[in-house]
Amino acid sequence: MPEEQSILQRGLEAFAELGYDHASARELARRLGVSHNFINDRYGSKAAFWRAVVDHALGGQLARMPEVDDSVDDAERLRLIITGFYRSAVDTPLVGRLFVEELNRETERLDYLYERYIAPTLQTLTPSIERLVAEGRMAPVPMDVLFFAVIPPVSGMVEVPLARRLGRPVPASPEQLTATAETLAALVVNGLLAKGPVPRG
Repeated sequence: MPEEQSILQRGLEAFAELGYDHASARELARRLGVSHNFINDRYGSKAAFWRAVVDHALGGQLARMPEVDDSVDDAERLRLIITGFYRSAVDTPLVGRLFVEELNRETERLDYLYERYIAPTLQTLTPSIERLVAEGRMAPVPMDVLFFAVIPPVSGMVEVPLARRLGRPVPASPEQLTATAETLAALVVNGLLAKGPVPRG
C-alpha cells in the first residue's frame, strides 16, 4: 500500500493533468496503485480526496512562503510576499495548474479554495495595500482587479510548453526560475505602485 504522502502527490498529479471531472474514481485508483474502493474507504468520496490533496499541496506551499517582518516598508513587503508566492509556484507547478483549472468554474471546490486559501492570503496583503493607498503611493483598485493583477502571472512559472516557445531554456535551472519569479514580482509590484491614473470601471 503506498504511503499517504505518495497517494496525495499522485492524486495531485492526476487532478492537475485531468481536471476534477475527468479524474474518475477508477482512473484515480489506477494511478494510485490501489483498489477501486480505496478512495471511498479511506477518504469517504472523491470530493473529500480532492480536499485532502489540496490541503496537502497548498499547506506545503504556504509553509514555504517567507515570513515578512511587520517593520518592513509596505511596498517592499508587497514585493517580498508576491515574490515568495511566485517562487513557491516554481517548486509546485502542479498546484498552479490545479488552481487555474478551478478558478474558472463555479463549484464547491472554488468555495473551498477561496475560504481556506485565497481569502486568508489576500488578508495578509490588505493592510499594506490600504496604507499604500492612504499614503498616495498606490492607486485604489478593486480587490478583484488586484487579485487578477497578482495571480495570473503565476502561469509564467507553470506553463512550461508555452514558456519554451517564448524562449525560456529547457530545462531551466533553479537559478533561472528564481530570477523569473523575481522579475515577474517586480513587474507586478512596480505596476501596482505606478503613479498613473486608474480608469474607473
